[in-house]
Amino acid sequence: MTEKFSRWDSADYLKTEQDCADYFALCVEDDPGDGSLIRQALGTIARARSMTQLAKDTGLAREGLYRALSADGNPEFATIMKVIKALGLHLSGTAPRSAHA
Repeated sequence: MTEKFSRWDSADYLKTEQDCADYFALCVEDDPGDGSLIRQALGTIARARSMTQLAKDTGLAREGLYRALSADGNPEFATIMKVIKALGLHLSGTAPRSAHA
C-alpha cells in the first residue's frame, strides 16, 4: 500500500476571524524586518478566505495578488495596506519592551 502525503498548508487551519488576526499579529511580531513574514501571512490569510474575493475588495487582479504575496513578491506598501484593510486586519505599532522597565 502506497502512502499519500499532501503538502501542509497553514491556510487550512485559519478557520475564524480570530485565528486570522492572531496569526497575522504573530507574523508581524516575528518578521525579520524585511516584510517577508508579513507578506507570507497576508497571502496565507487571503488563501484561507478567498483570493478572488480579496481581488474584488482591493480592486487588484487576483494573479497580481498571488504574485505580490508570494515568497518572491515585492509589493508596494500601498498594496500591503489595501490587503490588510480588505482582510479586516489592523497594522499597529508598540514601543519595544525595555530591559530596564
